Order: sequence, then C-alpha cells, then structure tokens
Amino acid sequence: MVNSIGIRHENKYPDERRAPLTPKQVQTLIEQYNIEIIAEPSKNRVFTEREYKQVGAKISSDLSDCNIILGVKEIPPDDFLANHNYLFFSHTIGGHSSNMPMLKQALDLNTTILDYELIKTDKGRRIVFFGRYAGFAGMIDSLWAMGQRLLWEGIDNPFKEIRQACGYENLDEAQAMIKRIGKQIQREGLPNQLVPFICAFTGQGNVSKGAQKIFNLLPIVKMHPDELYGFFTKGKYSNGVLYSIEFRQNHLFEPKDAEQPFDWYRLHRHPDRFINRFEKFVPYLTMIVNGINWDTRFPRLVTKRYLKSLYQFNPNPRLRVIGDITCDVEGSIEATVRTTDSSNPVYVYNPFTEDIADGCAGIGPVIMAIDILPSELPRDASKGFGNALLPFIPALAKADYNVAYEELNLPPELHKAIIVHRGELTERYKHLESRVELRDKPTGSD
Repeated sequence: MVNSIGIRHENKYPDERRAPLTPKQVQTLIEQYNIEIIAEPSKNRVFTEREYKQVGAKISSDLSDCNIILGVKEIPPDDFLANHNYLFFSHTIGGHSSNMPMLKQALDLNTTILDYELIKTDKGRRIVFFGRYAGFAGMIDSLWAMGQRLLWEGIDNPFKEIRQACGYENLDEAQAMIKRIGKQIQREGLPNQLVPFICAFTGQGNVSKGAQKIFNLLPIVKMHPDELYGFFTKGKYSNGVLYSIEFRQNHLFEPKDAEQPFDWYRLHRHPDRFINRFEKFVPYLTMIVNGINWDTRFPRLVTKRYLKSLYQFNPNPRLRVIGDITCDVEGSIEATVRTTDSSNPVYVYNPFTEDIADGCAGIGPVIMAIDILPSELPRDASKGFGNALLPFIPALAKADYNVAYEELNLPPELHKAIIVHRGELTERYKHLESRVELRDKPTGSD
C-alpha cells in the first residue's frame, strides 16, 4: 500500500470535471518519485483515462491498495472504504448538517480524513485552493448574465457576446473574448441606461482577486466606496469605461454605536455590536460580485427586506446582477435562496413575493450562485490546484497512517489538516462530536 496514490472519480455533482492532479503532474510523480498512481475510471473528468495511462498511471475501479485516495468534492457516504485514508474538500469543519452523515460514516469505518481547506502556512494562509478559478468563472458568468438580462430588458449591449465560462475551451479563450468586448466598449461606449456601470466586489481573498482580474480586462476606473456620493452628484462619468469598487469590512459593517470608530478586531470578537453599512451603497451599483467569507454571527450584506424596499422605491433600480460566488444559501446575500449549476446557472429573485424564476426574466435581481464554479474551467483549475498540491504528494504517499496521530510522519501543514484519524476526531475538531451521532464502531474496524 505504501507509495501509492488513488485518484477517485467525482460523483457528488454531475457537472464536476476537475481532478486533483493532471496527467502531466502524475507523470512527474511517477518518474521523479517512483509513486504508483491509480486513477478510477470517470466519464465526466476533463482528463481522459487514456491521458493518464499514457504517462504511466494505472486505471482501475479498485483503489483499495492505495495508501491514500485523493478527491475534490465531498464523498458520498457509501463510497468510503473501511480503514482507508482520504484527502478532499470535506466541508465538515463548520458542522454543516448536510455533511454530517458523510462524517459519521467516515468515523464508523475507521478512516483518516485530511482536508485541503486546512492545509495552511504558519500564518494561516491557505496553500491548496481553487478560489482564484471560482473568481475567474464567477466573473465571466456574471458578465454573461448581465448581457442576457439586458437583452430581456430590450437593451442591446456588448456583454451579449459573452458565453458562460464552461462555453470556452480554456481560460485564455475566455479572457480573449473579454478583452475584445473591452475594446468594443472603448470604441462604441455603453448603452445610456448603463452609464455609469459600477461593479462592487466584496472580499479580499483569492475569489475576489480572481474576479477582479477578469473584470480588469475591461476598460475600468477604480473607485473608493466613499467617492460614490460625490461621483453621482457631479454627474461626470464616462460611457467608455466601467467603474470598479472593492469594499472592505469597514464599508460593509459599522458599529451600532455611531460614536465608536470601526475596529477590525472588535468586529471579529463582537460582530453582534455591528450593523450593515453596505446597503447604503447598493442603489448606486449595477452589479455585485460577492466573494466574502461570512458566517451567521455577522450582519448580512444584502437582506430580503432591503431588496423589497429598494424595489418599492424604484421599480427599475440600477442593480441588475448579483454574482454570489460564495454561494451561501440565505447567507451574506439573503436572496441566494438556493445554489445553481452550469446547466441552469441563474434565477431572478422577486423581492415582493420572495419567489424565484429560472433565467434572467422578471422583477428583481438576477442571482448567479453556481456552487462548483472552478469546474467550468476544469483543465486550468486542475492544473493550478495540482501545482500547489504536488510538493505534498511524496509525503502523503509514503506516510504510515496506522500509527498514532502524534507519530504521523507528515509535514506540519498536512498534520494540522487531519480532521479524522483512524476513526477518531482529532483534538482541534472534537467540537464536531456534538454534530454527529456517534455509535459503536463496526466489529473488526480496529
């Protein structure tokens, strides 16, 4: 079992096409480190079985001899092998109820689980992630949604030429199209109904940076949130550019006590002492691209109640599209009442009835909430992800997972990424016990 890695097929989502390692990366591992790679057959994976086989990988539905099995998304509970080791995005550390059956099964079957989300530097920065590609695809899809929404409104517009990210062969092709649209805007200008076009970005992490990188391919002018009021008062704006604003936390939230200055540490220690500030800016925005990490302790950024008041005041507000890349259902964007997928990517949220209608037609903002956005750029996303993961593979392949947690010979970044070891929650994740109904281990699982 030592020095072998399994690559499982992804079966959580029909549209999932990513892989944790590309064939070229597999070739490096085989030739330079003599690691055996076994890839499970997959009809959806962007890389074919032939591509893996050509670089020396084995193709088999049996991964039981692998020292550790790599995946991307959550693993259906029935797919776990007893007494085996896994690395994937488990989405369990937050205690979300939807993934507790999976965690329970992993505990019952005496498995070990490492989570990519927890592989971090000593300063707490994530090392292995798809976030930038979520930002890339999310921005492309939001611009596509803008084009389709405007067509429904009867407004001819340059964004109508943009396809969803999954409609392009690769990221380069998509970026070339965005650049072409940008040159068209410089030559011909935007429709009057869109001037000024203002896009708000929330978050400062990889998701937001990725989205802004795509938006910056257009002719843009960067603004500060506090400039908005004066900007509209002066009325001196151009139809040949789009305006980009990054909202940081002091523009998203403000103290309930107006005499208190904003304090980042106080916000994170006592979020209940803060209220929403972002909604004050929303009437000026054409598009919101949401990439902020959010949890239930914090005020929402856009509430259902606010959207209702916005549309009551103005039946045709400037806001057309919310690209909710974070996809938190009824989270920071409360109108994100469900996630979407690539085949049905958007819906319109009616602020008066709170109903949704698939597509871009109807009263209310268009919501884009595809929850596996990087899979729309599967080759590029897999390559970027695998390059970050590659340095850790030799240690993962040769580790003896049968020893006690404290004795595991793994780099500290991987050691801290272990949620479950041999069917037991590790110390820093013991709090999940209250979220899982533990039962006696099956006979023979030790």
